[in-house]
Amino acid sequence: MEKMNHSFTEMFKQLGLPCEAAEIAAFIAQHKPLPPDVQIEDATFWTDGQREFIREQLASDSDWSEWVDRLSLALR
Repeated sequence: MEKMNHSFTEMFKQLGLPCEAAEIAAFIAQHKPLPPDVQIEDATFWTDGQREFIREQLASDSDWSEWVDRLSLALR
C-alpha cells in the first residue's frame, strides 16, 4: 500500500490542535524539551484521545507514524 503524504498541519488537525504554522511552532516551543526518557505518547500534555491516536499510529506503523516521529524529534 502506498503511504499518503501528510504534514504537521494535517497531523495537528487530527489531534484537534491549532494548526497554523505559528501555532504549531508555539506548541513545540511550549512543550520542549521533552525528556529523552519520555516516549512522545506518554507526554503529560496530551489528552487521552490525542494519546490514543498517537499510540495507534505508532503501533500500526500508519502513514501518520512518520509525522509522529518528526514531532517527537522537534520536541526534543
